[in-house]
Amino acid sequence: MVRTSDIAQLSEAALIREIHAKNRQAFTYVYERHFRELVMAAYRYCKDAGIAQELVQEVFIRIWENPALLDENGALRAYLYKAVINHALNYLKREKNIARHHSVIAESLTDSYLHNLQEEQELKLRIYQEIEKLPKQCAKVFKMSRFDGLKYREIAAQLQISEKTVENHILHALKTLRENLFYRQDNSRDYTAHLRMLPLFLSLAGELLIQR
Repeated sequence: MVRTSDIAQLSEAALIREIHAKNRQAFTYVYERHFRELVMAAYRYCKDAGIAQELVQEVFIRIWENPALLDENGALRAYLYKAVINHALNYLKREKNIARHHSVIAESLTDSYLHNLQEEQELKLRIYQEIEKLPKQCAKVFKMSRFDGLKYREIAAQLQISEKTVENHILHALKTLRENLFYRQDNSRDYTAHLRMLPLFLSLAGELLIQR
């Protein structure tokens, strides 16, 4: 390995070979020699001095971790410029995509959307409250199927009951939930609540029935 005092005299090809050999002094020399100009190159694209420095540092970290990125027959300075500029462009593309994504989300947060979201969460909470009112074993089987995603045979094995018993608990839970969710206490049908609740209930029932 070349001596530290001779590093400044090395050609680009020789410096690349030293970096391939994990010569920390050679790597540090290249970093310190080119860092400032590379930061200026990155700044032309990102327009932020702090970000420009981070981008250059990330490029050098990649090189140190994977020296094979440097072609032994290539031009070191040219590679560094290309790597930094590409990294800056990728950063801008990523930031632009993030900004666009946030913009889409912001535009979707209308009063109507937020109202419907709140209403849906309230309906889900009502469903969960009704589940807790089920008989203890029935609720346990129901939640193992719905929330844990277990199949009937898996629930039966864990609780040491038959698959038929599991099925009966599920059917009883669905019947009880349907009655409690779609009828008022005075047994009169609430059509508005029915229409809002029905998609959630069908989704819940459907997910359960396909997990046999």
